[in-house]
Amino acid sequence: MSSFPPNIPAAEIGAGPGPDQRESQRLLRLHQLAKLGELAGGLAHELKNPLSTIKLNLQLMQEDIAEVPGLEPTRARVHTLRKEVDRLHHTLESFLRFAGRIELDRHPMAVNAIINDMIDFFGPQASASRVRLHASLTEKNPVGNLDVNLIKQSLLNILLNAVQAMPNGGDLIIRTDAHDNTILLDVADTGVGIAPEQLPRLFEAFHTTKKGGTGLGLATTRRIIEEHGGHISVQSEPGRGTNFRVELPLHPVLEPPAA
Repeated sequence: MSSFPPNIPAAEIGAGPGPDQRESQRLLRLHQLAKLGELAGGLAHELKNPLSTIKLNLQLMQEDIAEVPGLEPTRARVHTLRKEVDRLHHTLESFLRFAGRIELDRHPMAVNAIINDMIDFFGPQASASRVRLHASLTEKNPVGNLDVNLIKQSLLNILLNAVQAMPNGGDLIIRTDAHDNTILLDVADTGVGIAPEQLPRLFEAFHTTKKGGTGLGLATTRRIIEEHGGHISVQSEPGRGTNFRVELPLHPVLEPPAA
């Protein structure tokens, strides 16, 4: 697998702004999301109630015309409208989860254990998509102060994105390491890659190139990582694959109490 993305030197992966600039960008995004979250509650109230009313009336209409002869086209249109209402409701709920306040439930947790859990959970889905799942986990066994459920959610978004990039199957590898008080986690695939013009907008909310996608998966992943004080970056080459790198702070080692 000479063309496999993890063989790219680490210095080339996610090259971009320095640590100070990245931290400034992270804090700015979190501030913007906090302001956005203040508006999300009002938006939910204004949209969810009308959507529920529309859905209920469409359901009643569908029941009224269910047995009426000659109304097959009308029944099909009503069914389509109900599906669209459900899609809008799902998009609204996804947005509220993305923009709403995140309360982290942190605990010291070994990252390798989280990866092993994800491999057990995601392995059957990868196999069904003809994707071979590999793991290369460091013996350092780094520990982070993490909200395990949210970290798993962010990793699942990356894994799903990788599988979708390999419609004919391929290889997906997860690597862990630790360096300079930072946990390093790479998720790489041998998929179709990402066009260079798409990379700058990859983590933007509602930006998607997938049919039926909400465009919130990777945006939510970045938010979760940044809420942990971490960073996510991506390197991709069309035709070769994509490598996502997640960086998270190591859990501080507690000094023994003074005698």
